[in-house]
Amino acid sequence: MSPRSASVNEELRRRSRERLLQAAVELVGEHGYDATTLGDIADRAGSARGLVSYYFPGKRQLVQSAVHRLMHRTLEEALEREPHTEDGRERMARAIDAILGLARDRPVLMRQHMAGILQAEGFVQCPEQRRLAELLREVCVGHGSADPDTDYPMLRALLMGAVYAALVPGVPMPVPVLRAELFKRYRLDREQGVPPDAEAVSGGTCDMDLSRFFSTGSSPDCSEGRPDPSPQSK
Repeated sequence: MSPRSASVNEELRRRSRERLLQAAVELVGEHGYDATTLGDIADRAGSARGLVSYYFPGKRQLVQSAVHRLMHRTLEEALEREPHTEDGRERMARAIDAILGLARDRPVLMRQHMAGILQAEGFVQCPEQRRLAELLREVCVGHGSADPDTDYPMLRALLMGAVYAALVPGVPMPVPVLRAELFKRYRLDREQGVPPDAEAVSGGTCDMDLSRFFSTGSSPDCSEGRPDPSPQSK
């Protein structure tokens, strides 16, 4: 059998990493961080357990990257949904609603994410985190920021603070109250974004199927049945 081409190996590596990210989000959301092991994640992803350490230094880094992926893809989806708009105020409203929606719909996952950020390692600098930062900075620019390098960190801090406030055990603040405060700060109308009453009418926005956020499908050059590449072959 002839060796696989570099492009096929790269596609296999990409798909392996995507499956691990998806499995991490699913399992931590279902069982919590402490009850989820790297072995559990590897088993759910259909990967060799030793392969996890090839992509991620440890469980905390894997989970942070997975949640950052969920956040940036949720934000992308909110910004690009129909009717498409380039209106900066509407896009800011959609961004706020997307992040607060994750706190409301996936509290176990987002609570663990916040706890992980407060650890010594802080933010994991990974492609998923950088894409989230890019999107939020673009939202600030579209909203009319003359100094996005200052305004983006403030938006990020405000969103993180709101998520934290919504998830504090025993004394959580209601998401609609947090939304109203953020909308007031950014001079947004209540009807922009996804108003809470619109969510109630539609039955909520939480979708348990996360597969659309993780590109794990096969490509024309590699079949689904091939095993994951081993670290020695990379």
